Amino acid sequence: MSNTASTNSPSPQPIALTPGEPAGIGPDLAVLIASKAAPETIVCFADPDLMAERAHQLGLNIDIVEVADPAACQDARNGQLQVFPIRAAARAVPGELDRRNARYVLDCVSAAVDQCRAGSVAAMVTGPVQKSIINDAGVSFTGHTEYLAERTGAPVPVMMLVSGALRVALVTTHVPIREVPGLVTVERLNAVLDVLHLDLQRLFGIASPRLCVCGLNPHAGEGGHLGDEDETAIQPAIDSRRHRGWAITGPVPADTAFAPANRVEYDAIVAMYHDQGLTALKAVGFGSAVNVTLGLPVIRTSVDHGTALDRAGTGKVDTGSLLAAVELAGVLACSRKDHVEQ
Repeated sequence: MSNTASTNSPSPQPIALTPGEPAGIGPDLAVLIASKAAPETIVCFADPDLMAERAHQLGLNIDIVEVADPAACQDARNGQLQVFPIRAAARAVPGELDRRNARYVLDCVSAAVDQCRAGSVAAMVTGPVQKSIINDAGVSFTGHTEYLAERTGAPVPVMMLVSGALRVALVTTHVPIREVPGLVTVERLNAVLDVLHLDLQRLFGIASPRLCVCGLNPHAGEGGHLGDEDETAIQPAIDSRRHRGWAITGPVPADTAFAPANRVEYDAIVAMYHDQGLTALKAVGFGSAVNVTLGLPVIRTSVDHGTALDRAGTGKVDTGSLLAAVELAGVLACSRKDHVEQ
């Protein structure tokens, strides 16, 4: 099974990085990877003063270079962070949320999306955000996935996490558990499966993806005795895609789908809701997994963790997931370019 895409060459354009919540560890991660050899040339969409202050707090000698045109960024070098300047509304204090900076967080993401669509950057990598403070500031926000879909007009965004050879895509994302059964419909399954199948081909270079679809209920409904969604919604969607010649299996009880012997047989596993899929994935690869949004006109990857407010400004953070997200963003950008040119 292929792990990422078929090429490991550097991306032809820089990768945009949005650090996320300024009071969290996102700025720490950005300056920490700038002090090392990053796998791609990065341009950080952030407040330069914030990034300089966080580097100082961590005792890092980082050269902050403001750039007006992300496409004109120089090749990455240790000890330098290239920043496309977006000013925060208030000074960021590590660990102390400030709703005045909620709009700044989204402005950074929006600017990165715009530069992706303009072709100035090859892809975007997002740091962790604090959903609660954005909503407290009066901005309705359920997550990056939904925000990016709205910003780009993408009808069906699909959240998929990647950890090594394990890929887990979600049918529903940031919704309460009580709403999940009503959202698991034939139409929704068909749409998610189509996006997943296409992007495994064009981004990950998998010509004939092998998919495993989890059931919603225990034992995949036990023949309808433990809920009928598996028979009325999930099975018809699987059957319709199998009739197209897809390699697709299910519905498989989720408690066995992720067993080591089973998961190596598939290129992606489709889970019905957030914790059904991500609990299993993070048990295998927390700290090194990457979140990928499929179905967008831009490439977006992200870290697999939150803002860790208690660690902000301490330097006691692991850059593994961010480095993996940057590397995968570059690989996917190259893979999509190759796919378009074929």
